Amino acid sequence: MGGSEHCTVERDGHTLVVTMNRPEAKNALSLPMLVGMADAWVEADADDDVRSIVLTGAGGAFCAGMDLKAMNMSQGSQYAERLKTDPDLHWKALLRHYSPRKPLIGAVEGYAVAGGTELIQACDIRVAAASATFGLFEVRRGLFPVAGSTVRLPRQIPYSHAMEMLLTGRPYTAAEAREIGLVGHLVDDGKALDKALEIAALINAAAPLSVEAVKRSVRETSGMSEADGLVRELEIGWPVFATEDAKEGPRAFAEKREARWKRK
Repeated sequence: MGGSEHCTVERDGHTLVVTMNRPEAKNALSLPMLVGMADAWVEADADDDVRSIVLTGAGGAFCAGMDLKAMNMSQGSQYAERLKTDPDLHWKALLRHYSPRKPLIGAVEGYAVAGGTELIQACDIRVAAASATFGLFEVRRGLFPVAGSTVRLPRQIPYSHAMEMLLTGRPYTAAEAREIGLVGHLVDDGKALDKALEIAALINAAAPLSVEAVKRSVRETSGMSEADGLVRELEIGWPVFATEDAKEGPRAFAEKREARWKRK
């Protein structure tokens, strides 16, 4: 199992749980954390027994963004050497230049600001605790949200809400995030991970090849015209019907039992 001192990676059944683990710094991003996360995405995709991923934070926070001081302190470490050999590693970790083929669920407690809000946009399903805080603070610091927010956010929530979040740099409550569609579920404090694992269990019970094909189609057709998207959807979706699992699903339903998926 991968991970690092700032990123724990654990299995919960068919779910890989990735935890940003710097609670003393509200899980601000460090180089060890980024390396652990980048490796976790690859590990999840390489393991056919993993059917879903949950991303969360330790100590009652999700992620407070980049910790530039911690990044500088990592110079000369084994992690800095990894970055030298793979200069794109940090973008893969932040899910800007990498999209896992397995469904990714974000479980947010506490702060999910700056890079934390950017990471949430890369999650397919998002759960937030009642006292969670979101926001893209970069413009208030003379910076820019380079992990994808100016592209992703206006595609995921209404334009006016996206622009307000991007241009004001103000904090958003969990209730506001739910209202504008940034997150899908609002739960009691301390229950975000439980809800995320509950959703993951439903995904894990479904046919893995079908789930992965659905996610792939949604991702690959984003931005296409409807006509082009429908062509690509058929290219991705039609082969699923020729799999053994496509026969197993209806058979299990008719026999009133749980399906036994073979991933073929």
